[in-house]
Amino acid sequence: MENKNAIAALAALAQESRLATFRLLVQAGPDGMAASRIAETLGVPASSLSFHLKELTHANLVVPRQEGRFVIYAARFDTMNDLVGFLTENCCGGQPCGPACGT
Repeated sequence: MENKNAIAALAALAQESRLATFRLLVQAGPDGMAASRIAETLGVPASSLSFHLKELTHANLVVPRQEGRFVIYAARFDTMNDLVGFLTENCCGGQPCGPACGT
């Protein structure tokens, strides 16, 4: 992952509603969730959620797809894993350190 992509992803997640939205979509798994259900679950107004989903999409953290009249959003697990890898690259200078996650 390049620095500019990591910065975009971190900037998108550096807001309470967007972070909550992304975490909810991670929990939902690859099937994702309809925007209306995200709004209902998080108690975020639809107009605000639309803005936040746009920011997450531009940062390549979520991907929308049309299913009938609904827009379904899903987390981009490849981007999430790339970001975690970027942040932990050469962790502890190659020396064993704290517990590893996701391995």
